[in-house]
Amino acid sequence: MNSHESIEQFFERRGNRNDHPGDFYVYLVDDTHPPHPAPLTRRNYYKISLLLEGEAIIHYAHRSIPVKGNTIIFSNPMIPYTWQRISARQRYYFCLFSASFVNNRLKHESPAEASIFKIQGDHVLFPDMAAAGRITGLFEMMMQETKGHYTHKDDVLRNYVQLLIHEGLKIAPPVASYIPITSADRLTELFLELLVRQFPITSVHDRINIKTAAAFATQLSVHVNYLNKSVKAVTGKTTTELISEHLANEAGYLLRHTHWDVAQIGYCLGFEHASNFNTFFRKMTGETPQQFRRKLQ
Repeated sequence: MNSHESIEQFFERRGNRNDHPGDFYVYLVDDTHPPHPAPLTRRNYYKISLLLEGEAIIHYAHRSIPVKGNTIIFSNPMIPYTWQRISARQRYYFCLFSASFVNNRLKHESPAEASIFKIQGDHVLFPDMAAAGRITGLFEMMMQETKGHYTHKDDVLRNYVQLLIHEGLKIAPPVASYIPITSADRLTELFLELLVRQFPITSVHDRINIKTAAAFATQLSVHVNYLNKSVKAVTGKTTTELISEHLANEAGYLLRHTHWDVAQIGYCLGFEHASNFNTFFRKMTGETPQQFRRKLQ
């Protein structure tokens, strides 16, 4: 399944011509458009946005976050999301960059591996006025830099990205930037990446292929008992609980936002029979898929 939006598709969706293809872009947007949602999908690029004015709702697979002015959002290829414009007028900066722009130095010598880019991290942050001013200044300097012809321009832009990440970490709760990464941490992160990579479901032809702890352990080349122990130690939840939560969240989204019948949704989520999907969904939510959908009508 190919549910990743490319940089080129991003520009096409916005109705912009991309006359200068590259690995890094930065813009100030100040416009008025009717409220509408972007598609819920993963992108194959990184994006950092600073909302200065306007209202929106950022939808992830498992939660929705209302935002209104002075909000910085960190997005990466592993986390599907959609941006729903609420107010007609919005003013915001954003930069987006490809995986090739994120070279080894930016990966390993900056805190890019910290919580703001982690699957379970804080991706939507609310700076105070002073921090918003500093972040605005960084975006302005990036915009000026992209207009120049300095030979090492990309290195300068990477430094600005590092500074944006640092500003985000100053705002984020003081979590585990300073906690040593253990083998259990790393294995859990790999498990979560493999899990969310299967979402979102965008077509009745898409199907979840890995949905048991044993199947994930096989993919990660570890014993299932070690995987279960590691995930439980890091997250406080079992591997099966996390898999079930993601399946239930995706099922709820599909029931809300598609007209697919229940059997189709169940099949996409790896259930061979609609009755098995009904039993699973009722166990997770307390109601059948049909009851859940009827409430929305």
